[in-house]
Amino acid sequence: MTDFDPQMLESLVCPRTQGSLRYDAAAQELISKSAHLAFPIRDGIPVMLVDEARRIDD
Repeated sequence: MTDFDPQMLESLVCPRTQGSLRYDAAAQELISKSAHLAFPIRDGIPVMLVDEARRIDD
């Protein structure tokens, strides 16, 4: 499994809100608090599709 490079966060934004993302290393997800979505990271590659994201409650 390839690790996600946290430096990628500098160029990634939430596809729904264009807001910033937070990297959750334990869950291998990128979290968009503004959209209440968690985008999965598979084999080191973030899947930035809203349809693939998990809804989160905050």
